Amino acid sequence: GTTNGVPTDFDGAFEIKVSKIPAVLVVTYIGYSQKEVTISNAKDRIRVQMTDDAVVIADVQIRGQRISDKQREAPLTIESIDVLAIKETPAANFYDGLGALKGVDLTAASLGFKIINTRGFNSTSPVRSLQIIDGVDNQSPGLNFSLGNFLGTSELDVVKADIIVGAASAFYGPNAFNGVISMETKNPFYQKGLGVMLKGGERNLFEGAIRWADAFKNQKGLEFLAYKLNFSYLRADDWRAENYEPVFGSKTAKNNPGGYDKVNVYGDEFSATLDYSPDLLRPNSGLGTLHRTGYKESDLVNYNTRNLKANVALHLRTNPNLKDESPELIFSSSLGNGTTVYQGDNRFSLRDILFFQNRVEFRKRDKFFVRAYATNEDAGNSFDPYFTALLLQQRAKANDRWGSDYLFNWNSKAISKMAENGYPQLQIFIDPVTGIPTTRFDSTAAYKWLADNQAFLNQYHNDARRVADTSISSAGTGIGYFQPGTQRFLDEFNRLSTTKSSKRDINSGGTRFFDKSALYHLHGEYKLTPTWAEVVTVGANARLYRPNTEGTIFSDTAGTRISNFEYGIYGGAERRFFDKKLKATLSARMDKNQNFGYLFSPAASLVWQPNETDVVRLSFSSAIRNPTLSDQYLFLNVGPAILAGNLNGADSLITVASFVDYLDRLDTKKIKYFNIGGVRPEKVKTLELGYRTTLWEQIFVDASYYFSVYNDFLGYNIGISSRFDNTTGLPEKTQAYRYAANSTNTVTTQGFSIGLSYFFKKYYQLSGNYSWNKLNKTFDDDPIIPAFNTPAHKFNLAFSGRDVMVRLGNKKIDNLGFSINYKFVQGFLFEGSPQFTGFIRDYGLLDAQVSYTVPSIHTTFKLGAANITNNLHYETYGGPLIGRLGYFSAVYEFKKK
Repeated sequence: GTTNGVPTDFDGAFEIKVSKIPAVLVVTYIGYSQKEVTISNAKDRIRVQMTDDAVVIADVQIRGQRISDKQREAPLTIESIDVLAIKETPAANFYDGLGALKGVDLTAASLGFKIINTRGFNSTSPVRSLQIIDGVDNQSPGLNFSLGNFLGTSELDVVKADIIVGAASAFYGPNAFNGVISMETKNPFYQKGLGVMLKGGERNLFEGAIRWADAFKNQKGLEFLAYKLNFSYLRADDWRAENYEPVFGSKTAKNNPGGYDKVNVYGDEFSATLDYSPDLLRPNSGLGTLHRTGYKESDLVNYNTRNLKANVALHLRTNPNLKDESPELIFSSSLGNGTTVYQGDNRFSLRDILFFQNRVEFRKRDKFFVRAYATNEDAGNSFDPYFTALLLQQRAKANDRWGSDYLFNWNSKAISKMAENGYPQLQIFIDPVTGIPTTRFDSTAAYKWLADNQAFLNQYHNDARRVADTSISSAGTGIGYFQPGTQRFLDEFNRLSTTKSSKRDINSGGTRFFDKSALYHLHGEYKLTPTWAEVVTVGANARLYRPNTEGTIFSDTAGTRISNFEYGIYGGAERRFFDKKLKATLSARMDKNQNFGYLFSPAASLVWQPNETDVVRLSFSSAIRNPTLSDQYLFLNVGPAILAGNLNGADSLITVASFVDYLDRLDTKKIKYFNIGGVRPEKVKTLELGYRTTLWEQIFVDASYYFSVYNDFLGYNIGISSRFDNTTGLPEKTQAYRYAANSTNTVTTQGFSIGLSYFFKKYYQLSGNYSWNKLNKTFDDDPIIPAFNTPAHKFNLAFSGRDVMVRLGNKKIDNLGFSINYKFVQGFLFEGSPQFTGFIRDYGLLDAQVSYTVPSIHTTFKLGAANITNNLHYETYGGPLIGRLGYFSAVYEFKKK
């Protein structure tokens, strides 16, 4: 009978003053029917069961699992983790816990860098998935992709995370291509008080976080200004990339006396100038293929992960009289800083990287918003370890000089010893018929001798390698190998890794990145409620990229400034038919990038709900992905090749296969040329069919099937630029390039996923999910590498309990919780750069945690472990072996009323 009200917190706790008892509380919640509850005693515990507009299993009440009406009726697949699930995840942090959701792939390139992807084409550079926090894109403006939660938000401030699976450009814009990871932080008007988290564990893990939020009241006693402060710090010893097996598809075996190309050793790659196979005759017999002495990643990279994040936000109610319905003006500023290892085309050491975001937003919840934000970054002391290894070698000796020293030692010492030990020799005899001298060599016997004398070959190869690595060149140049751990090595390494250069000049340049790029974004949206539709949404956004890398990443050298501007407009409507059992939605979006034409992304869906428990959905969605700044402007020398953007196309490139044929006989007639067109936006269209239901009031089922069609699929193409001497036919100024390029074929994928959740005995949940994804066809004549990088089969099994009570003799212990999750991922081919392409084997991971809450001190203690069985496995080829990460945490939450 009054208008007095108060919001509960996320555990259902609240305080409201009434004039007398008994009193009637009116309880409402989005997606649930209004409920009236009579209170006879203020000390009684209040249990409320909401009905009708949401799926509520048994009588789990406020503390139970809920499937919101919004999620249940969503036309696309949406996976969610809320504040309660965040507390209960057995993973080491909430972001890792997202990997247990249906259809979600979580990949660890390092302890500090995790990537989320859905529906295929996974990558350590997740350009096909959009990650937003409170509507703000979390991508790096220079590197052009989201850096996971490394520069994201504190776990104490996250209220929920939604993953919209599949194409979703209509309302989220370009790059919402395969999915959207949308995180929402806590509003200081509703979540006040102090939160503190301390976490420690294996690998010297320490994580600390603090959150404080409060609100001020005006003279009328109404809250008008709220604020929150967040600070978190993470320290850990990162997983080390120490894969010393031969690179996948390598021509050289592990037992080759001349060495081989190891995955995480850089500088030992195959070089045609060091290939003496199958030379079985003197003077080079027995040399085979030589690989230079490279540098282990662990010699070049600091694996001490550090991550600091801070945020401050002010929320101002412009009309406090309206309370929760008042428009809000928000000012927010965030900072991220840290050191970790990132894997892209190479493995990169991100050192002291800085990331700033500033946002101002004016909004009325469920009505409108106008949001503007700026993102700035500073790459700090980040550098490329792979290219550092190559420059260390070149500073010591050029490849040809190193090879000539090796060859000189071999010929002077090994050849004569081989003859003494029975290696077949070239025989000269006179043909009895013609009388002409003839030569003969027993190659079969030579191969057998080489196979039978590995110890001999190893001895002399090791000696030749030692001489080539340590001596001054026979030509009088070179200073020998920079031995890791020596002062010579440290001096040269520090010089290279702290010196930037746009051209990677080996005499004066280095391998440090300079990146002070920025992006500026403006976005507005408004919802109308006309008589002919439930809701109509219209919106527009614009974005300006301003990369600034001084030529260390992009082609912005010699005073050239790059900028890239894009904008889009969109609209959508929702209407219900047949007594509101059928919901139809229709939306369309138009996008324009300054370098490309107008692009349209329509979407439509039908959601049929014949009764309270069953929901059938059919949707058509589409998305576009503009070529990234890297696709357009990249110019990065990584040693064996230059990685190049391709805005304007490339002409007269030589195919790799024909260049290899040419090298066999130096016959220029073998050369074949080709052209590459400039990059174009990538497009996808997806048809999805889904079904959600509740069985026997205790089992929630969600299943879906999708089929996607990709046009102008963006990948890359490799070609060689070279000139040839008119007299000798020898190549001059030869350079390999990897250009961004579009596929000429249509690529299709399909997949199926199903999730089941069984709720029983009020506090327990047994759940599981399964996903199947398939790249339908590859084309032999298409040079574009698809990089699907996704397991065909993956499943999770989980068991959890909340507010559990156990008895130990006569003693009762309550407020216990636990959760266990087992994940299985089938092996798949991971296609990255040539150095980092290889097979990921099957792996299974068991995560578990137990928790205990002490209400009197507002603290929850949790003991758990990710990968509790310590199953060492790779999640990305070229990345580290990942094992167990055990942890113990304490979270204090004082909720200010």
